[in-house]
Amino acid sequence: MRNIKLTLAFDGSRYRGWQRLGDDANTIQGRLEAVLGRMTGEKIALTGCGRTDAGVHALRYVANFNTHSGLPVTDMLNYCYHYLPEDIVVQAVEEVPQDFHARFHVRAKTYLYRIDNRPRHDVFARRYSWHLPDPLNVESMRLSAQPLLGRHDFQSFTRAKPGKKSTVRTLNAVEIVQRDGLITLSFTGDGFLWHMARILTGTLVEAGYGRFSPEQVCSALEAKQRAQAGPLAPAKGLFLADVIYRD
Repeated sequence: MRNIKLTLAFDGSRYRGWQRLGDDANTIQGRLEAVLGRMTGEKIALTGCGRTDAGVHALRYVANFNTHSGLPVTDMLNYCYHYLPEDIVVQAVEEVPQDFHARFHVRAKTYLYRIDNRPRHDVFARRYSWHLPDPLNVESMRLSAQPLLGRHDFQSFTRAKPGKKSTVRTLNAVEIVQRDGLITLSFTGDGFLWHMARILTGTLVEAGYGRFSPEQVCSALEAKQRAQAGPLAPAKGLFLADVIYRD
């Protein structure tokens, strides 16, 4: 049995997210498994580095699967490129140790969120950014991001219902860069809850419009109630940018 690691990028615009939903093929996982199954002649079960919501994109996503196929990894790479749709591209295929797990071995992830803050939207970027025509105060956004750094219970920043799973996560870095009317928010942490990156973005946008302060961000963290944080930003502006693994 071989353990094969895939590194890929995808445009999530027309998909229902990463995770296969029953027999629904309109997911990234579903499309990949169908192609890999034809390639190997086996029923393939992919393990992904995490879930992405419908409409969310990835610049770098990692998955792995087990196979008895003896096909060289270069042939696997070429097969995937030939048979996958244009909006999913496998960038690298490697054979890895049997104990490698695309999800359990993740040390950190980085998400990017893109905001078009110009008066008129860019027609070619409209599917990949959130257009907000009124100017944002980026410095206020940066100040309000500071209380989010470190290890906290992010229950207020997820739509997941409270349950057995912990909502404690560590946010290592938040960077906000403004250039030529485009604002990019970067979040790096040891893990992200359902909708967490999008709610963090919505909260910082509220700060950029003077409707949220650093003190209110602290209060939202302490409250552990979704209603205390900002709105959910649209999926189309979010990208999984990087996945970092333990040595």
